[in-house]
Amino acid sequence: MADQFFQTVNFHFAVNFTLQGAQAVDVKFQSVSGLDSTIDIETIKEGGENRFEHVIPTRRKYGPLILKRGLISPGSSGITDWLKRAFDDQVYETLETVVIKLLDEEHQPLMHWKINNVWPRSWKLGELNATKGEILIETLELNYNRLIFEKS
Repeated sequence: MADQFFQTVNFHFAVNFTLQGAQAVDVKFQSVSGLDSTIDIETIKEGGENRFEHVIPTRRKYGPLILKRGLISPGSSGITDWLKRAFDDQVYETLETVVIKLLDEEHQPLMHWKINNVWPRSWKLGELNATKGEILIETLELNYNRLIFEKS
């Protein structure tokens, strides 16, 4: 019998912060983007060789990680409190690890991404509009310097 292959869906996930004061609501996000890694290159021109240039890999660049969720008030969310300390008090706490888990139908992790040395870069609120009855969305933009992909 041939191996069965199923495509993975992208709508069932959780985001876990290693943050003191994090609460159950802090794993629930509407969307996650910015799980990307790019390798910079350096071009070297060799003397006497005019047909091509050597292109070599140098450093990796990551993110930023962009998380979106419904607005949660301070005191109800450890992440909101962490953001307030950074943007209101200019107290920058770098988180060692944030883990994004892709989950299956039984809520078990299929795979996960670990990002390291995470700090808040931007905190935005959606439009306040009296003519729409929508949930107010906050967008968190986080900087990080390492991305590790692992199968769970």
